[in-house]
Amino acid sequence: MATIDELMDDGNGALAIGELEEAAKCFREVVTQDPQFQDGWHALGMALYKLDRYEEAIEAGMRAARIDPNNQFVWSSLSLAFNGNKQKAEAEWAGAKARIISWGGKIKPEAVDEKPSL
Repeated sequence: MATIDELMDDGNGALAIGELEEAAKCFREVVTQDPQFQDGWHALGMALYKLDRYEEAIEAGMRAARIDPNNQFVWSSLSLAFNGNKQKAEAEWAGAKARIISWGGKIKPEAVDEKPSL
């Protein structure tokens, strides 16, 4: 069985050459081995986003955000996935969280699952 580091390397390599399904497969195996590995969830979300599988990308991104609610890249990626899924309010909500972090603010763990007001 490949290690998490090997799977991340394989997934990133596949992503770099456009083998998106293979990348997603590698990253999915990463989070199967370690469901608390935030980088694996984020990478899986981005691979799924590039495959236009926005709902799955959002699910993976939300898992990453729950593990580390103060990761600016996760919120930026979630904003992209929500936008791709035609969820404008949610895209703005995630983008705002990314901006808060970029300004030195913090996101409370309980705020991860707060829904944006429409």
